[in-house]
Amino acid sequence: MRVGVVRETKIDENRVALTPSGAHALVEDGHDVIVESGAGSGSRIGDAEYQLAGALIVDSAGDVWGGADIIVKVKEPQETEFEYLRDDLTLFTYLHLAAYPEVAKALTDSGTTAIAYETVQLPDRSLPLLAPMSEVAGRMSVQVGARFLESYAGGRGILLGGVPGVEPATVVIIGGGVAGSNAAQMAYGMGADVHVFDMSPVPLRSIDRQYHGAVKTRVASPFDIKNAAANADLIIGAVLLPGARAPRLLNREDVTKMRPGSVLVDISIDQGGCFETSRETKHSDPTYIIDDVVHYAVGNIPGAVPRTSTFALTNVTTPYLRLLASEGLDAAIDRRPELAGGLNVRHGQIVHEVVAAQLAV
Repeated sequence: MRVGVVRETKIDENRVALTPSGAHALVEDGHDVIVESGAGSGSRIGDAEYQLAGALIVDSAGDVWGGADIIVKVKEPQETEFEYLRDDLTLFTYLHLAAYPEVAKALTDSGTTAIAYETVQLPDRSLPLLAPMSEVAGRMSVQVGARFLESYAGGRGILLGGVPGVEPATVVIIGGGVAGSNAAQMAYGMGADVHVFDMSPVPLRSIDRQYHGAVKTRVASPFDIKNAAANADLIIGAVLLPGARAPRLLNREDVTKMRPGSVLVDISIDQGGCFETSRETKHSDPTYIIDDVVHYAVGNIPGAVPRTSTFALTNVTTPYLRLLASEGLDAAIDRRPELAGGLNVRHGQIVHEVVAAQLAV
């Protein structure tokens, strides 16, 4: 099997989908690995490292797309890459098709088989290929929130943890899953007054045990979330419905009631965003202000720390990639049934029920 690794073309995306050690493992398995020159440069991985691992370096993205049976990526194909899609190609990457219907159309029109990292789901409902990036995004959400609370960035001019005699910032985290719990860890560690909302008491119990009640937990209701938002300095939206658009948690009217200079960080933006006022931004221009509230809605948050994110991501994706390359899709699903949940597009059809329902709306 020929496995291709291309340089990411999404704006400000510096992660790469395969490390040299992953390339070496594939080569040892008997596969050919084709890497676009410079694919790893954003993560400080040079072409020579891939060559040492046994990969072939080529100059153009077209040569990789055209010469590979499987393309492994980090982010969904961009419009400039649609021309490379074809019916005998398998694509393994983050897709988030509910938020990017134009990508779904390109995949179905081309007949490309597409497996989405974010919908690979284990029997316990955990998302093994999304989890490491949720960890990174959750932790980064607090870092960026703290930065944009500074007055130079339009924020309230608040130090997240306060100082003796001055109260800390109030941080409201909506969603107690992997991203939300990691955000809580960072916010608590920085000394903030932390409140976590979730629809289920299960993650809230875990958070309560971990912090012995120092992080406040509440079962989410629209009424309580809106009231908490009005008194928050930093709100982090970290909700996820696998394959579906994120639910809207705050509308425009709710935002107008927030404190001037408060900050919204929408981790869910790659699933359409969980605030009505959210629109996707990029690392080089990450924020905008609506009704005196700073909005941060970067669609690839972990891309700001690409080396950490690349290794965290490929630690979990490479075993699945090796299985797909060695066994083929159907046999791989027999071996690892959770891969069936990752299958979004096949033979020109959206085959993931939740994604299909979202795109039909």
